[in-house]
Amino acid sequence: MLKRSLLTLGCLVLPAWASADTIQGVVLDDIGQPVGDATVQVVGTRTRTLTDADGNFTLDDLSSDDVELHVRAPRYMHKNVHVHGGSNSLTITLDETVMEVVDVTGLPWHVSQLESATPVTVLSGDALRDQQAATLGDTLAKQVGVHSSYYGPVAGTPVIRGLSGPRVLVAQNGLDVGDVSRSGPDHAVTGEATTARQVEILRGPATLFYGNGAIGGVVNVVDDRVPQDAETFGQLQLEYNGANSEPVVQGSANVGAGDFAFHVDGFWRDADDLEVPEYAELNPDDDATYGVLENSAYDSQGATFGGSYLSDNGFTGISIGRLERNYGIPGHSHDGISVQAELEQDRVQLVSEYSFDDSPLSEARFRYGYTDYQHQEVEGDAIGTIFATELHEARLDLFHQPLAEWRGAVSLHGKREESWARGEEAFTPPATTESIAAAVMEERHFGDWLVQLGGRLELIQIDATDVLLDSEGERGVYRTEHEFTPYSLSAGTVWDFAEGYNLGLSVSHSQRSPSAAEALSFGPHIGAGTFEVGALFDIASNEHGDWVVNFSEQPLELETANNIDISLRKFSGDIGFVIGAFYNQIDDFYYERATGLFAESGHDHDHEEDEHDHEEDEHDHEEVGHDEHEDEALPVYQYTSADTELYGLEGEVHWQVSDPLTLRFTADYIRATLKDGGNLPRIPPLRMGMRAEYEQGPWLLSASATHYFEADNTAELETSTDAYTWVDAEVSYTLPVLDGAKLFLRGDNLLNETARVHSSFIKDIAPRAARSASAGIRVSF
Repeated sequence: MLKRSLLTLGCLVLPAWASADTIQGVVLDDIGQPVGDATVQVVGTRTRTLTDADGNFTLDDLSSDDVELHVRAPRYMHKNVHVHGGSNSLTITLDETVMEVVDVTGLPWHVSQLESATPVTVLSGDALRDQQAATLGDTLAKQVGVHSSYYGPVAGTPVIRGLSGPRVLVAQNGLDVGDVSRSGPDHAVTGEATTARQVEILRGPATLFYGNGAIGGVVNVVDDRVPQDAETFGQLQLEYNGANSEPVVQGSANVGAGDFAFHVDGFWRDADDLEVPEYAELNPDDDATYGVLENSAYDSQGATFGGSYLSDNGFTGISIGRLERNYGIPGHSHDGISVQAELEQDRVQLVSEYSFDDSPLSEARFRYGYTDYQHQEVEGDAIGTIFATELHEARLDLFHQPLAEWRGAVSLHGKREESWARGEEAFTPPATTESIAAAVMEERHFGDWLVQLGGRLELIQIDATDVLLDSEGERGVYRTEHEFTPYSLSAGTVWDFAEGYNLGLSVSHSQRSPSAAEALSFGPHIGAGTFEVGALFDIASNEHGDWVVNFSEQPLELETANNIDISLRKFSGDIGFVIGAFYNQIDDFYYERATGLFAESGHDHDHEEDEHDHEEDEHDHEEVGHDEHEDEALPVYQYTSADTELYGLEGEVHWQVSDPLTLRFTADYIRATLKDGGNLPRIPPLRMGMRAEYEQGPWLLSASATHYFEADNTAELETSTDAYTWVDAEVSYTLPVLDGAKLFLRGDNLLNETARVHSSFIKDIAPRAARSASAGIRVSF
């Protein structure tokens, strides 16, 4: 019986690679003209070729006469074509599109952002360079469905559909960046887009592909630090930003030498305090400085070296990078001394990808990353608090040859993160988080339908030592260990229901375990201006009317999300659009609930010298009014789980009005409510924008205006945020030298609006920049 089963399986699989063949064809546009320099690639392999000036191409020595081709060319919609039995007269027609089409590397399937069942945004090329900011959140803040947590110009994490922190994974080439930005808004993201090739934003649950920390979405920064081929290319940009007198130098280069390829990149920034339109504080005191966001200066530099060994069917390479960033923390000072953060990160990535012909596997991809991160908060010459994490992560994706026209992969993913904090504001105990997961992802074309299915099972363990509790009910140092087994299921389809149109639909069931910070926090988080109490604890009143903290009797639950996304796309002709809607029901959603209580900051506590020997009165926090103890009291926030609903609309329209003029309209809206009544905090408001580009010869002129409506759907004890309109413009000139070097001049906030970001923890003390100008030169080769 076993031999018969193996023989049957062999008969199904063997035809996928048993014979060699040649495919010839021509690529034409929608009016029958040839498309030159189009890339024709065999899906699941590294075999590719370019069309000639007449649109002709030839693929020789193929291992199968039953293949799938992926065809792409600039200004055209990508296309997948199934070839059965070989072909010597294949004709492929591409639809011209006004929308930029870029392949997505952060998904296991070979798709672009207009071909995916799940909503994806890709920012690349000059569009990415034009939006470049000091933080990743601000770089992406104009993209549909994306905002920033904005901690001044020094720190800002992406907010996707109202979710951020431990729900949005920031990755570099598919692996976690390994910083501590997900545990605090004042912690900088180390994912550096300065030298990136493109940035991919997966809006909505992506736990199937990335695991537990991606239930709200993923930002994947893609670069060429591990070279994949011997092509020589690079770029250099010099810029000066007037808002904070910031010079910027950034560049990268890849070069091939026989069977080897090498990469180098680097950047440097040095900024003064940010200029703002008026007083930074919403309610300034007598010592406030007009027009300046104090303690917002920073300097940052980094470099990466990489190299690969290349073969005919793949490559193996490694990159080693170093990042250093020193920055002020706005609003964070003690006794008049501003607090600075000094950040260091070392990162190693190993990448190996190979395709196979004579094997049941079509491709194998392996990635390993090691990150050693530390930042220390310094007050004058004294180190106040140190945050550190060490991360190991490995992922193996095994793609099989087509089986009954199904393509897919099995993914194995392991992760180990050790994090600790020490000092006066160490609000989380040392913790080790380990996870191991297995996932299966499959897709198949059925005529005009593309179907994608997947499932993932994960085992997560959080082990925390030195959990300190000093309360009337319970005192001591404890060790806690928690295990979770979240799973994810996903199904999606793309229907090409008419020429130039498609409809994308995805449904998913995702689970997430609470992070160590959500579960174990207990102490002052000065950067966020809060005193945080984790979900592992309960807050109760004692007989004296004070509040005390004890271990909760309720177990930690998995956060469970059921999500549906639908996207209608038009991509041919002079008008293209993507209009989408989503609904996300999340049970046991962990969020920071304002309790109305206040606690002393505890800044004078000497945790470093005597972590475990606290006097009783250090944790007997009285409930006091904010006016009474404004300088030393912090509002208490409790991590609480509740059932929630998030839903919204997103859209963008591209209109090629004439050859030189293009208009782009965008809008997004998010609503986030508690099922028992009330709103989730810091949810971005309705936003609508318009951008115009006029290109004539070497000149490119662009202007955009985005209106942020008043944010008045507020949570308990949260204040509303005023509306504002952000206007900017840019003019650039392409030089006839240096392979088309580009000079540019940009103006931001031309109306000089006082713009406060509702999703920011420090919106009332840190507005966006005042009217400013930037200039620079960009060279590519």
